[in-house]
Amino acid sequence: MTAPMENSFWVRRLSALEKLGNRLPQPVVLFIALAVLIALASTLAHWLQWQARVPGSGEVLSARSVLSVEGIRWALTSAVDNFTGFAPVGAVLVTMLGLGVAERAGLLQALLLRLVMAVHPRYLSFAVVLAGILSNLAFDVGYVLLIPLAGVLFQVAGRPPLAGIAACFAGVSAGYSANFLLGPADVILAGLSSEALQLVKPQAQVSVAANYYFAAASTVVLALTGMWVTERVVSPYLRGQPVESGTQDAPPAPHPKGLRWVLVYSLVFALIVLGVALPDGAPLRTEQGFALQALVPLIALYAAGAGWVYGKVSGSFKQPGAATEGMEQAMASLAGYLVLMFFAAQAVAWFGWSGLGQLLAATGANWLVGFDGQVLLLLLLFILISAFINLFVGSASAKWGLLAPVFVPMLLLLGVAPEQTQMAYRIGDSVTNIITPLMPYFGVVLAFAARYRPKIGVGTLIAMMLPYSLAFLLVWTAMFTLWLLLGWPLGF
Repeated sequence: MTAPMENSFWVRRLSALEKLGNRLPQPVVLFIALAVLIALASTLAHWLQWQARVPGSGEVLSARSVLSVEGIRWALTSAVDNFTGFAPVGAVLVTMLGLGVAERAGLLQALLLRLVMAVHPRYLSFAVVLAGILSNLAFDVGYVLLIPLAGVLFQVAGRPPLAGIAACFAGVSAGYSANFLLGPADVILAGLSSEALQLVKPQAQVSVAANYYFAAASTVVLALTGMWVTERVVSPYLRGQPVESGTQDAPPAPHPKGLRWVLVYSLVFALIVLGVALPDGAPLRTEQGFALQALVPLIALYAAGAGWVYGKVSGSFKQPGAATEGMEQAMASLAGYLVLMFFAAQAVAWFGWSGLGQLLAATGANWLVGFDGQVLLLLLLFILISAFINLFVGSASAKWGLLAPVFVPMLLLLGVAPEQTQMAYRIGDSVTNIITPLMPYFGVVLAFAARYRPKIGVGTLIAMMLPYSLAFLLVWTAMFTLWLLLGWPLGF
């Protein structure tokens, strides 16, 4: 079955898609090109005296040229402030300080391994997909640790090891926007959404937890969906196909005493947070409720404290500077992200200052006025748009940095809340990760799979992952539709 799959019509089309995607520039170059395009477009819009009327208010909007004397002066004098004030930058740096300690201590790996290895063999697929979803808190831990481990676990259980790799890959990548806990993705995307929202509503913010309820519920639903696909589709397809005995170094076993002390720490931390957030007059209690701006520091404090406790008890923090070393490693891992965010910040700021964002939003809203009130239809279309774009551009933050300044204000003017637009994007952005060779870790997963089938090709891996992609898209979209129809909040 492998040879026909490799030479099928769809694999040939996906190979053509890969070649097309390889022609796209790197995200940094993409944002530089976008900034140049914004400067030229703003000049043209100003010269043509482009105007638009805001639906409902009647306010008339116009453009300013970035290449004018005023625009050039503003672009140069505000470049530093544009970067340091860019919402995703500070929030991600603070969050990663805490997660860096937890990862350096081995806590994140221990929690994920404990989840997978303690489960009954009957529910192995569910546990592997669930662990993959939860691993997105630690960026690449799921790719470099869990996916190869899943192959070993399935092989030991007498099941196709490639099915384990496929199930875990689906959880790690296609389930990227689901989790029981808030993580870096929530911080990054909420920051970009806030920047886009402020194009039409200055000072407005999108909460880090704006999608939390839906994302938490999605975790279980997607894990069950992934289990069904693994058991009913992928495992039968792979069963009976020849494999070679792969090798994988066993990761360090979780430290039971360390995990118990982390549980104690978690309970104490939760009680402290409740104490400073619930009573009247408490430090984190405001007239509007909980001070949401405190979420990012609290996430960092919790992760750092839990990592320090686990490191001390397990012995992984034997040296005095181990915790700070973890923070430094986390900061070093963000070097590429910070370079990207500098140019993204300039492009977004130029887009806002020029007035193009407001003009496009108002013009698009007027054009889509026929959809007024049809919030659900707009969101379903946006899910499909996001899923398609994700086949070409792998970075979630890079794509949202490009799309948010246009779609968040535009859909807001048509009655779509920013958190709804953001969640629709996250669904589309996640489900096609596993079927595009342009995804940065696709080659890594292919290398892990080659341990069991040395001649495995891109087509075979895509063939294994396509059922997950389609199932996640259908189930997640249906869940999102039902959630909105019931009027439930996506988060807080």
